[in-house]
Amino acid sequence: MKTLKIWMLSFMLISVASFGFAQGGKKGEEVKIKTSAVCGMCKATIEKGMAYEKGVEKATLDVDSKILTVTYNPQKTSVDKLKKAVNELGYDADDAPATPRAYDRLDACCKKDAGNHK
Repeated sequence: MKTLKIWMLSFMLISVASFGFAQGGKKGEEVKIKTSAVCGMCKATIEKGMAYEKGVEKATLDVDSKILTVTYNPQKTSVDKLKKAVNELGYDADDAPATPRAYDRLDACCKKDAGNHK
């Protein structure tokens, strides 16, 4: 019985160590993207849209600074793909302008000329 307990404990420790080694203990990479977002609705649209992008672990938009911070897995996506996803949601991403069709579909309060508001 004692041997069985030692064996099980050893197995559990090896399993936990293997899992930690396989994960590598690495977090995803982070990128900051300047957007044309102006309000809380923009924040919700961008954060929700980015959640559906492959490789995105977390996306948070600070409306006041218009900075979108994205934590992502570089094995699954790239910064260019993330910027393109923002463009296809109707927003500028750094120097890349929003896709015209997506921009036209935004609510009036989310257009660049609407100005900042909450």
